[in-house]
Amino acid sequence: MTAPPWEKNWSFLKLERDGRVLTVRFRREDNPVNPMSAALMQELIDVARALEDDHELNAVILTGTDEVFSAGYDLNDGKARAELGLAERRVKTRLGPKLCAAWENIECLTIAAIEGWCIGGGFALAVAADLRVAGQDARFYVPEIERGMNMSWGSVPRSVALIGPATTKRMFILAEKVDADTALNWGLVDHVVADGNALAQAELLAKQAAQMPPVGVRMCKEGINAAAFALSQAVSGMDRDQYLLAQTGEDFKEGVTSFLEIRPPNFTGD
Repeated sequence: MTAPPWEKNWSFLKLERDGRVLTVRFRREDNPVNPMSAALMQELIDVARALEDDHELNAVILTGTDEVFSAGYDLNDGKARAELGLAERRVKTRLGPKLCAAWENIECLTIAAIEGWCIGGGFALAVAADLRVAGQDARFYVPEIERGMNMSWGSVPRSVALIGPATTKRMFILAEKVDADTALNWGLVDHVVADGNALAQAELLAKQAAQMPPVGVRMCKEGINAAAFALSQAVSGMDRDQYLLAQTGEDFKEGVTSFLEIRPPNFTGD
């Protein structure tokens, strides 16, 4: 018999089960900004999929470290991927979308507890959860366009459903850095609490969910998501190939180079 995920040893995750609530913490011990490597993302996918047959859970909390949720996709993994052929890169590029879809498809309520920066791929994962709680010092930032690429991982329809098209454009096109209070006003997060208390507030919400009938929680979530994301595949099905296309341009190279050299980019449209 396979052990439940909270009894397994994970390289990047710490799981705690308390009745109908499961808390999943992800942490890169080697990097203080908690970037998402391929190995970390695969563990998060494995956890989400391991919960598919759990009919007792009512809520899952997802959180990073006490200082930062995540600085997004690990660029070091991206460098290694750039050496692969197109077909293999296209397969590898599925990992981010698979991660967000796996967490969106968890049947019970999911809550992201966010402290510090939530950037790029971290943002994509956070909006795949049902609810978000932020510490006062939390910051949300989608810098992909400044690196010469599109925002992908199926995050466009999820963001539009949360904050609408205009504010999504401000984040995805203008790359605005959004503080916690603005995120609350926009509807991006559901609660803003004192720094260090995001997880505690998420636990309060999870305990509320834990008091509800498990089947009712799942049916409500399924119906709401069906209404909210009916056209998701239609509007995000090509974002992986758009990402690969963007990588062939000079603006992508300039975006990454300027970031590493800590200078403003000079985009030409090539």
